[in-house]
Amino acid sequence: MEDGDSTEIFIARWRGGEGGAERANYAMFLVELVDLLELPHPDPAGATHENNDYVFERAVRDADAEGNIRTGRIDLYRRGCFVLEAKQSRWRDQGKEISLPAEKPQSPGFAEPELLGRRSARRDWDVLMRNARDQAERYARALDIEHGWPPFLIVCDVGHCLELYADFSGQGKNYRQFPDRTGFRIYLEDLRDAKVRDLLRAIWLDPQGLDPARRSAAVTRDIAGRLATVSKSLEGRGHQPEKVAHFLMRCLFTMFSEDVGLLDRGSFTEMLADARDNPEAFAPMLEDLWRTMNTGGISPVLRRKVRYFNGNLFANAAAIPLRREEIGELYEAARHLWTEVEPAIFGTLLEQALHRDERRQLGAHYTPRAYVERLVVATVIAPLREEWEALVLGTVERLRLDKPGEAIALVRDFHARLAATRILDPACGTGNFLYVALELMKQLEGEVLETLAALGGQEALALETMSVDPRNFLGLEVNPRAAAIAELVLWLGYLQWHLRNGGGISDPVLQSFGNIRTMDAVLAHDPERPNADRTGTERPNPRRPDWPEADYIIGNPPFIGGKDLRARLPQGYAEALWKAHPHINKSADFVMYWWDRAAALLAARGSRLKRFGFVTTNSVTQEFSRRVMAKRLDGPSPLHLEMAVPDHPWTRATPDSAAVRIAMTVVAPGEGEGVLYEVASEAGLDSDQPRIAFMEARGRIHPDLTVGADVTLTRPLRANAGLSSPGMKLHGAGFIVTPAEGEYLGLGRREGLDRHIRPYRNGRDLTARARGAMVMDFFGLEEGDVRRRFPEAYGHLLRTVKPERDRNNRATYRDNWWAFGEPRRELRPALEGLLRYIATVETAKHRVFQFLDAEILPDNKLLSIALDDAYILGILSSSYHIAWSLRAGGWLGVGNDSVYVKSRVFDPFPFPEADRASRKAIADLAEELDATRKAVLAEHGDLTLTGLYNLRDRIVAGGTLNAAEEGQRIRGRVDIIAELHARLDLAVTAAYGWPATLSDEEVVARLVALNAERAREEQSGRVRWLRPEYQLARSGVEMLAPKPAAVQIEAELAAAAAGKPPFPRDAIGQTAAVLESLRDGRAWSATDLASRYAQGRKAVPRIEATLAALARLGHVAVEQGGYRLRRVA
Repeated sequence: MEDGDSTEIFIARWRGGEGGAERANYAMFLVELVDLLELPHPDPAGATHENNDYVFERAVRDADAEGNIRTGRIDLYRRGCFVLEAKQSRWRDQGKEISLPAEKPQSPGFAEPELLGRRSARRDWDVLMRNARDQAERYARALDIEHGWPPFLIVCDVGHCLELYADFSGQGKNYRQFPDRTGFRIYLEDLRDAKVRDLLRAIWLDPQGLDPARRSAAVTRDIAGRLATVSKSLEGRGHQPEKVAHFLMRCLFTMFSEDVGLLDRGSFTEMLADARDNPEAFAPMLEDLWRTMNTGGISPVLRRKVRYFNGNLFANAAAIPLRREEIGELYEAARHLWTEVEPAIFGTLLEQALHRDERRQLGAHYTPRAYVERLVVATVIAPLREEWEALVLGTVERLRLDKPGEAIALVRDFHARLAATRILDPACGTGNFLYVALELMKQLEGEVLETLAALGGQEALALETMSVDPRNFLGLEVNPRAAAIAELVLWLGYLQWHLRNGGGISDPVLQSFGNIRTMDAVLAHDPERPNADRTGTERPNPRRPDWPEADYIIGNPPFIGGKDLRARLPQGYAEALWKAHPHINKSADFVMYWWDRAAALLAARGSRLKRFGFVTTNSVTQEFSRRVMAKRLDGPSPLHLEMAVPDHPWTRATPDSAAVRIAMTVVAPGEGEGVLYEVASEAGLDSDQPRIAFMEARGRIHPDLTVGADVTLTRPLRANAGLSSPGMKLHGAGFIVTPAEGEYLGLGRREGLDRHIRPYRNGRDLTARARGAMVMDFFGLEEGDVRRRFPEAYGHLLRTVKPERDRNNRATYRDNWWAFGEPRRELRPALEGLLRYIATVETAKHRVFQFLDAEILPDNKLLSIALDDAYILGILSSSYHIAWSLRAGGWLGVGNDSVYVKSRVFDPFPFPEADRASRKAIADLAEELDATRKAVLAEHGDLTLTGLYNLRDRIVAGGTLNAAEEGQRIRGRVDIIAELHARLDLAVTAAYGWPATLSDEEVVARLVALNAERAREEQSGRVRWLRPEYQLARSGVEMLAPKPAAVQIEAELAAAAAGKPPFPRDAIGQTAAVLESLRDGRAWSATDLASRYAQGRKAVPRIEATLAALARLGHVAVEQGGYRLRRVA
């Protein structure tokens, strides 16, 4: 049978009165649909749901707020592809069917359209389709984590249509109409179109292939590559980079304009093709075209009328003469389908193409759209959707029958608020965050207008007065070229979306809103002037600049560590920055100046700002940056973390470089809980479609981006004081010598030099293989002493260290050039008299502690602990302390290695109060562990400490090893190392007296509590010194009187005196009040809820109506005990 015949039979059968509109027939309808599409049938369902990857009635289980397990069934499920839910003919909830409330006979919510299956059918408000869509999303959320979020949700109205919603980000937070507002609903009659049938086949067989970003990323990279070739050639001929950049931006917008119909299709490409044979005429022709585009009118070059573009882009119509091959590159770029260019990455690639230093890395480092979307959705779209889907639609459902005019007015009001919403990116770069926000807000606007039309409102009237457009999106950017690209990207995205969704563009095509400002977002100052000693410039009157008002702030500020600010920023900038922000500690990362400014605005009285979200380095959890967060979160106007991801890949990985790791934080006003996402698995980081699965935890998110026990509240213990420190910070590579160089400089010949040239170890020496390096340490000697006693060594430092120190800005480094920059004056006396001490690498993949001989000087990247007791080494090497260090420390770098911060990890750590037998057992195991590792490394020059622990982790996790790794396992005694660690864990558990079955989270919680107990002991005078003979002599003990706890008497009196609030009078306020009351996760009846308000039982009818409307929309579940808010993602 021909495809056309089978399609017509299918349409006639299901639209013609054989029960097509009855939900009971959905399985038969879908089986016949897959036959029509020549797709495989669903499999028979198995007894257990784990392997039911393509079945009808696929079981899913989910827990409510009280932990009760509920079972639902997906109408049709295909793993990795879709969740399909059929429209209900009755309201189905929790396994029972409840008749919908009585309504008017032909109410638009429940009367089927007269002509089913046709695009011309009336678009009515259909609460059952909305309910089915929400149900599909809830079922997608309830799938097993290994299944991931399906890219598609399908809602089926049997015999009428299918509605398609997609979220390719893999996070399930923003399923939206696919492919757009005009095409997401597929009617039966649309199946006659082969393209529609191919679309449905792709959803079944290759849904990820429909991701627009997958197709557009390759196109975008190719275009940027061609622009880079032209840019390089023009700069090579002496043209200024800024002029080249703006010239090429005008070229590419002209290419875009012809592809979307703003210029006659193909007209510019044809002009480029002709110009290859006459390159001398190209620049004058192009200038003539651009002048006409700027003003509108007849173009002599194109010989046709050209629209009025306006804006700033074509105000300067200057064109650069091009050679034939350069015109050819532009011609090839113009031949691409510009409707497929992805603005979310185009700006970054264009900036790389036009920037001389970044051109060689074109395409190597950019942020995949899915990552940007993750932050934008959590910060901007989630609260807007929450307001729209629950608050507004819940109220509309209640009012639409009896008060349709009020329902329409509510939708109009929301649209007005949406169109007035302002988004600010104060470090906007090339505009990728702003563009993604624009597209997602336009999609939400489309849904609002769709609802307005379904209710009988006039959509066109709403768009005449207001709509979301580029003026809603504000940017601050210090780089003028990036700011110009950002403005271009916004307009490209806006016009692309508008034309794709069937909207017309009126003249002028472009407008100059001034929404992207070129300015420094964190430092304003008076004009620069020479500084006092004429060695550079200074920035007088440094201050925080004003930011434009906005409802939401998003962004990805620059990644510069606090310790690198002076080196990586212009001369004098760091000092001015610190003066402008005196409340921020100087060691905080650069990004925290943006974070702190946004937090201050959010906490300000009467602020317009509702939420902000930033990408930061993943080192934000470390001490200095964490302090900035903690101060704002716990300030007089408290804030809370609404969402956080402590560790997330960022830029696209390449064969030459790993993906940069970052953190995301989204902040909202007031106290509250949030959702913490931790990466469970990741794949495809080197592709345009990275796949990341998350584990979620809900609770109060602490400043260290954890939930559960709050390690940020722990206090340093006097018992641990004065024993740990980073090693020596040289500030001069000339201090390091080889043993042979040491002999040449007098070692073994000059008396006393052996006390000053000593073995030296850094982090790589411990984790890989020791270099055998030595270091010249003249701490405590004056310059003349060194010169007279050790002239060879002095001369070496004079040649290799002094020139570098002379250029240093710090006087102490210049004046004491023969000594280490940071000689660690407090660590040296702590190490005196010890034969060995404990060390660990500050930033490392594996947290390993070991003994070092006392003659070895440690590098700054080693954390040294002035204790020679193997019992302490055993405690530090246990899983208890490792779990503590991972929570209390931080994470750093592309390798995402843990950071051991002494002030947050060692100083507050409460060691157990063990008896003699326990101490001996732990010490013996620690000695054996340390000796075993040292023996292995001494015997086998190809093995490293990192390699041994890589194998140990693989073995403990049950992984398989290849033949070479099995050999390393045997030679490295890896099984013995693993066994010693296991025995050590049991011994440490016994020393604490805690159960051996505790999880890491439970261990950390107990250690936090023990820290608080020890802190109280020390406050009352009892200190459990780790090395009393040294610490007592050093500190001088003083008894501390206990401090009384603060009592919140005034707060309690105020709470007791507070009366019950009134139930709101307006419909939106009533819906908001009911939703807020249900957020505790309990089931409430209308009477119970009414008792919380001043009106008491008088409020019951309005509360009942609100609950019923929310239940019909699927936002609340109906139970015997009342109504419960459904869990949201």
